[in-house]
Amino acid sequence: MTSLDLAILVVYLGGITAWGAWLGKGARGGEEYFLGRRDLPWVVVLLSVVATETSTLTFLSIPGIAYGGSLAFVQIAAGYVLGRIAVASWLLPAYREGRLRTAYELLEARFGTETRRLTSGIFMITRLLADSVRLFATAIPLTLVTGWPLITSVLVIGAVTFIYTFIGGIRAVVWVDASQMALYLAGGLIALVVLGGAVPGGWPEILARAGDAGKLTVIDPALDFGRPYTLWAGLLGGAFLSMGSHGADQLIVQRLLACRDLAASRRALVGSGFAVLFQFTLFLFVGLGLWAWYDGAAFVRADEIFAGFIVEALPAGVRGLLIAGVFAAAMSTLSSSINALSSTAAYDFWAAARPEADERRILRVGRIAAVLWTVLLVAAAIGFIPLSEESTAVEVSLGIASLVYGGLLGAFALARFSRRATSRSARLGIAVGIGSVTAIWIGARAAVAWPWFVLIGTAITVTVGLLAGSRRGSPAPE
Repeated sequence: MTSLDLAILVVYLGGITAWGAWLGKGARGGEEYFLGRRDLPWVVVLLSVVATETSTLTFLSIPGIAYGGSLAFVQIAAGYVLGRIAVASWLLPAYREGRLRTAYELLEARFGTETRRLTSGIFMITRLLADSVRLFATAIPLTLVTGWPLITSVLVIGAVTFIYTFIGGIRAVVWVDASQMALYLAGGLIALVVLGGAVPGGWPEILARAGDAGKLTVIDPALDFGRPYTLWAGLLGGAFLSMGSHGADQLIVQRLLACRDLAASRRALVGSGFAVLFQFTLFLFVGLGLWAWYDGAAFVRADEIFAGFIVEALPAGVRGLLIAGVFAAAMSTLSSSINALSSTAAYDFWAAARPEADERRILRVGRIAAVLWTVLLVAAAIGFIPLSEESTAVEVSLGIASLVYGGLLGAFALARFSRRATSRSARLGIAVGIGSVTAIWIGARAAVAWPWFVLIGTAITVTVGLLAGSRRGSPAPE
């Protein structure tokens, strides 16, 4: 790493930390800190949603998927668009009507405080596990560049991100996310150009070789539940995964609640689906270029392929810019996770038990929670290090989230559409739904791929919730 690369990285990290802290200064209460007064522009929220959900996984892991496979991952992204349209139609209106602070307040209105806390707790555990994997993935290029141990790299990234998140709150998180997304998309485009010049024959040769190897396949119509990237797994599994992540996960819902009105929330949500589709396509093509550059050589960790190319093959200055892009991708998700986890801890657990609590006290509790969650995320990322071989972080992270999204999404479906379900039957449905999918993941992963997990979990949760419910259950909202 040259002095120019290092200077670019240091200026970026210092500048983004200072700007993020300045953006959110002066927050006087919990709602201002966690929801930004509900007046954030929808375009900025759209970019923040995309940056939050993809981040390092897109930048490092998606090229690894195309390197070892094909373009078939695009089918998942197509399902994401369908899922967002569904959430915009049937869940967003309910969130906006009640001026809710977290997604799980909606379940409290229908099923009581215990169900709210159960679902919020599930969210916390899931985000801790999934986002610690993302944090680990980002430490890889820093380790390659500096020679530091992975543990040291994780600690540095966690510390830098924590500073502006702790000070600035959601306003800082969202605006910084938007700028970071622009940076790492620019990094992807630069990589395409560099690869086109580095491989003899350029992109025509890359695409010709990829076509001969069957790597340009986009649509796979096979009905095989054991294969993750087929048309049906993409459209159905991807749609339900997106419905769970964007309709039942506080990480994304928090941003949608910060928009000015329902129409703005819908534009941000649906627009993010098309942005993600473009983003996945971009980084899958980066993976094809890397495959041609390395002539299909084998790697222990697929997440190291693009990181290694950045360090080994790019010229000074460009290398520093792309490494900054990796940091931008990671920090966007980590900051969002810290803020969302802190908001659920403050509102769903602490404030829910103290109706008299004012917004200033909620703010103090939320900031204490931010410290604790940062420590836990860093510790979990370090714990993932020995488990990381022969997998891509994007598949691990999405697989973890898919285990529980079905239970959460099923609970929201029961709350919105069922008059029969009760608080007890809903909680039973969540437990059976998540337990069943976890059993499939442990014992039958070869037969059922992860994109189907949310659909299966949702169906089981709803079925059990209805069968165990009372015919005179509490009425569903209109």
